[in-house]
Amino acid sequence: MSKTSTWITRAETSADIPAVHAINAAAFGTPAEADLVDALRADEAWIDGLSTVTTGQDGEPVGHALLTRCHIGDTPALCLAPVAVLPAHQRTGAGSVAIRAALDAAKDRGERFVTVLGHPEYYPRFGFSRASAYGIGISIDVPDEAMMALALDAGHPLPSGTVRYSAPFGI
Repeated sequence: MSKTSTWITRAETSADIPAVHAINAAAFGTPAEADLVDALRADEAWIDGLSTVTTGQDGEPVGHALLTRCHIGDTPALCLAPVAVLPAHQRTGAGSVAIRAALDAAKDRGERFVTVLGHPEYYPRFGFSRASAYGIGISIDVPDEAMMALALDAGHPLPSGTVRYSAPFGI
């Protein structure tokens, strides 16, 4: 396992596309998530500047976090997915800094809400909490604690409703 104390985050560039694909394929052990990212790039849900890469001092991407448009009911929100780190760099903070940078970029753009379907032990450290507590649901059967939401602006509480993802998610 590689330990790097200083990660660098930045918005994905077109030159990063092959590396982002490789990161997602390696992290998940299948091309499905990498193919999802590629499909999202071509979808109206894509928002330039909200695909974040983590690099080491050498500038080579090792991590990735993606925010794309979704809706909670009729309210625009963002979906955090996928988040991936090359296996050799997992558990070094590379994923965490990518998530924080993506959330900061979203807040700076005036976005208010983010959802994530993921590990309930991991995402609360970024402020996510159980979506059902806010009346937020999803149209597929998932463990209640795995569907989480976050308000980026305390002045705008989370809306209630069913999360609607963009078509590439197939949900």
